[in-house]
This record gives sequence, structure tokens and C-alpha cells, in this order.
Amino acid sequence: MTHEPSTMKEEIIELREDLSGSDLYSEDLAPVPKDKRTWSMWHLAALWVGMAVCIPTYLLASYMILDGMTWLEALIIIGLANLIITIPMVLNGHAGVKYGVPFPVIGRSSFGTNGIHIPSVVRGIVACGWFGIQTWIGGLAIYAIFNAATGAEAATGLSVGKFVGFGIFWLINMYFIWKGTESIKFLEQYSAPILILMGIFLIGWGATQAGGFMTVLDQSTQLGQPAAETYQEGNTTMLKIHPVKDKNAKVKADQYRLIMDDKEGAWATMNDAPIPIAEPPVVTKIQVRKKMGNDYMESSIITPTPKNTGQKALGSKLWSYLLWLTIMVGFWATMSLSIADITRYAATQKAQVMGQFIGLPGTMMLYSFVGIFVTCAAVINFDDILLANDAPWDPVSLLAKFSSPTVVIVSQIFMIIATLSTNIAANVIAPSNAFSNLAPKSISFRTGGIITGIIGIIICPWYLLNEISGVLIFISGLLGPVLGVMLADYYVIRKKEIQLAELYKDKGAYSYSGGFNPAAMVALAVGVGVALIGYFVPALEALYKLSWFSGFLVSFVVYWLMMRGEQHRKLERR
Repeated sequence: MTHEPSTMKEEIIELREDLSGSDLYSEDLAPVPKDKRTWSMWHLAALWVGMAVCIPTYLLASYMILDGMTWLEALIIIGLANLIITIPMVLNGHAGVKYGVPFPVIGRSSFGTNGIHIPSVVRGIVACGWFGIQTWIGGLAIYAIFNAATGAEAATGLSVGKFVGFGIFWLINMYFIWKGTESIKFLEQYSAPILILMGIFLIGWGATQAGGFMTVLDQSTQLGQPAAETYQEGNTTMLKIHPVKDKNAKVKADQYRLIMDDKEGAWATMNDAPIPIAEPPVVTKIQVRKKMGNDYMESSIITPTPKNTGQKALGSKLWSYLLWLTIMVGFWATMSLSIADITRYAATQKAQVMGQFIGLPGTMMLYSFVGIFVTCAAVINFDDILLANDAPWDPVSLLAKFSSPTVVIVSQIFMIIATLSTNIAANVIAPSNAFSNLAPKSISFRTGGIITGIIGIIICPWYLLNEISGVLIFISGLLGPVLGVMLADYYVIRKKEIQLAELYKDKGAYSYSGGFNPAAMVALAVGVGVALIGYFVPALEALYKLSWFSGFLVSFVVYWLMMRGEQHRKLERR
């Protein structure tokens, strides 16, 4: 026997065989002994608070509102998606608690000792991309603090100052990587209550300054419509401008003018009446302005949007809901694979289950709501926001509107804490383990973390920030099939029973054929193929849009069928 259970109720398997001489073994990848399982339910909940409170979470609902959804629809989809993803998170986390091993090691049982490198490195590279994006965001916060403290003017576009801030924040991340997982637990434990209080404070600020809770939320409806749109009335093209309103429901902009075929028209008084447009001139730009003392505050729209005159059909709305649900599920698709990297430090199964359900769905909904609420409040409060496309959806744009250096500095410190707590837990542990697993004797967790940091620079995150939703769908298609294989293997094929010592043997039970499990490779290829084929074949676009679900289900079934067939052949040979 190479392992033995401690109790029937809380089964934790410990390694009883000395495998330190194996090329697949290292101290960083070895099972965590029971006396070092120091993470409680509240530590895991705090970890999820720390990971979920970040700028991408803050922005999630904005994409849906700008796509025409109400704030409530957006919030329900975010909540449902995170409840859905928490289920496989908990299921996959079970192996981490029971065997104390990280994702690249537990994955050897399904993919093989060499096959696991494919999904773990792909997951690691994805995390490196997110690491770079989050580090760039944290660097922008440091840059904003410098500008607020010195009174310097913030540069538009890329600048030396922004890269200096990026470098400083990168070094802060490297410090926590070097100190190890206990420092990460410390960071998450103490940042979580600060971040929750920050969210509550922001909601209170918005409600107080903007004239009440529901007054603020009412603004979300006008943020979901275009700033200006055109439609046909008989043979005449009509233009309707939708300027935003203040807390007294009064339109902020006083005047508008049209630029048609690059010729400026006269300023006219703003009102709710549609404007007839003579043909053939084309509106190339619309300007609105508000008188502020002896000056004017101006805003503009480049091109009006053609109006959707009909109500969205039920089928169309349901499709839109499913599409956004897939995108939201994809947000944490990476963590659902590598959650064992975290749960291996949990003391009990109850701690990991309760900690994840307490920490993830609620925090995601809270901070997505904070993003909605604070943006709507800003639309009401700030005089320079005259049109919906001026709304400061991201916190960086919002904070730039405050004139008090103290407010900016304190707010940016909170943003640094939020970004750091997300980055270290979500985007460092997994790739560090993945790279360490490539050569356990040569690459330590620390070295893997440094590799992560270097790749995070190489991918040029300053160019990736605006591509989040498209990236999330593509990631879903790659990683949903991996999860399908792992859950089918652990729960259906092995019934949660794995030979722990064999995970660390070159010629053990999980070496399969040259270190690759053919069933897993085929299931992965088919699942990814089904998930991504719609990207190239328009007729099958639905499979791509729902890539996490389609890839997961196909890989799960293919792996189960192939492994079941293999088990039957082994029984027949006996």
C-alpha cells in the first residue's frame, strides 16, 4: 500500500512512499501534508473576495448594458454564471483536498505524465496574459498616484511614466511570488475586508450624491441606448439624440449642432423632438454642449446608430442571454481547472466547498453591481458627462474626474490592493506550478513565478486590455474540454480513487503510452474542435459562442466512452 485514508468521513490521502528521487517529484509539487493544511473556510472565501474584486469584474456588467440589457438582467446573468462555474470549481477542488496535489499533478491521472503539459501550459500561458493585463492596470494606479501627488498632467496614450508604474507594480508582484503561498494567504486575508468596505462605501457615495438609490439605477436604461440614432419616417430620415439627464431628470446639454458632409451647421436648442435630415447630406458628427459660466462643456458623437425599430424577439433575447452566460462562465474557466493549486492547502472538504460558495458568486455580483451603480451615479454627478458614450465605466476614467488629490491617491491605493490580490492568487500560482511541472527538478515554484512575470511583459498587455470579451470566449473553447476530461476521469472512471504514489513515477500507472493517455488526447482534440469550429465555419457559430458548454460536454462524453471501452478490453484480456 502506498497510501491510506485517515477517516471515512474526511478522507485525506497522504504519501507513504519516498519518491524524492523521481524526475516527476519536487518539494513544490509534492502532496501538502496534513499539518500544513492551514487554509480554513474563511481563508478560501477571502481568497475569492480578493480575486473577484478587480477592474475586469467591475467592467463585466457594462458590456451587457451597452449591448442593450437592463442592469438587473446583467446582474442575474453574472450571478447565474458564477453559480454555474462554482460547481465544477468545487468538484475539481475535491482532489486537491483529498490528495494535496496541484492541478498539473492531479491531471497526470487523466492526461498522462507528459500529456498534462499541454493543458497545464495552455492554462499557464492564459494566466500569464491576465497577469500582464492586471500588472498594467496596477501600474496605471501607481502612475495616477504620482500625478496626483506632484500635480503632473496625465499623459494620453503610452508614456514613460506608465511604464515606470508598470515596472514598480511588477516588482511588488515578484516579492509575493518569492515569499510563497503563506504570504499569499496573508495578503488575501487582510485585503478582503478592505475591498468589501470599499464597495459598500462606493455605493453609499453614489446614492448620497446622486439623489437616491433608485434615481441612480434609473440612469442605466439610458446608458443601454445609443447616444444618437436615425430612423425612417416615410421618405425622411429622422435623427434622435439621447443626451443624459441629471438627478432632476433634466437634460444636461443645452445645445446641439450637426456636421453634415464635413460642414458645420448652426447651434440649436436641445429638446426631445426628432430632427429631420435632408438628403443627400450625411451626418458625419453630432456635437452637444452645456454652458458653464463663460465657457462651454462639449461632447460629440462620430456617427449615429440606425434605430432598431422592433422589440427584440424572445428567441433573440434568449440567445443573447446564453452568449453572455458563456462569456461570464469563461471569466473563471481557467481557475476551474487549476483550483486544486489552492484547495490542496485546505484542511477539509467542507472548508473548500463552503469557502468557494461563500466567496465567489456573491462577490462577483456585488462588484459588478458596484460598477453599474457608481457609473450611473457618475453620469448624474459630473457635469462634463453629456452623452452615454462619455460614461466612465472603468474606475481609472472615473477617478480622473475627481479634483481632490487625496481622493485620487486613497482610491488608487485601494485599486492597487484589489489588483494585487487578484493577480497573485489567480494569475501566478497556476502558471508557476505549470512551468515547474515541465521540469520539477530544475524549475521551482519561485522560478515558475519569475517565468510568469517575464511572459507577462513579453505579451504587451497594454494592447490586450480592450479585447477581454473576445478573449474570454476563445479561452472557454480551449479550457472547457480540459475540465470535461478531468471530471469524467476523477468522478466517473476512477470514482475519486487515485493511486497517489503512481502520479510521481515515470513508468507508473499513469505513464500510459509514452506519458500520453490516448483517450484524453482524442477527447481534448474533439472537444476543442467542436468548440472552436464555429469560429471558422459561420453555419456552426453557435458551437463557438457556447464554447465552454459545447467543449466541456463533448470531451466529457468522448473520454468516458473511450476509457470505458479500454476498461472492458482490459477485463477481457484478464
